[in-house]
Amino acid sequence: MNFHFLHNNFNVLDLDKSIAFYEEALGLKEQRRREGEGFTLVFMGDGKTPHELELTWLADRKEPYNLGENEFHLALQADNFEAAHKKHEEMGVICFENTAMGIYFIADPDGYWIEILPPRG
Repeated sequence: MNFHFLHNNFNVLDLDKSIAFYEEALGLKEQRRREGEGFTLVFMGDGKTPHELELTWLADRKEPYNLGENEFHLALQADNFEAAHKKHEEMGVICFENTAMGIYFIADPDGYWIEILPPRG
């Protein structure tokens, strides 16, 4: 029996704002959308890998989601780490830097953390 990754899910309060963030900050694009009674799912992808980020919007949700201590996160690798850092700094979305490890994190509009890594090698 084999398994492979398909997607991760983040629940969001403002779908348009979240889509705009992921497009600007990470270059992700909407791959597909599913709408139902009281919900919308938008799958964002990088166009290079099959892994997607599913953004879930629930019509009746008004209060922020409890993200606990934000110990879970997504990780993306930047082909130009310095340019990515500058862009995220200009956007004001860097929430934590670990210079000793050479990584940093950005926060999306709902407070989810995304780890940004330099190229390997």
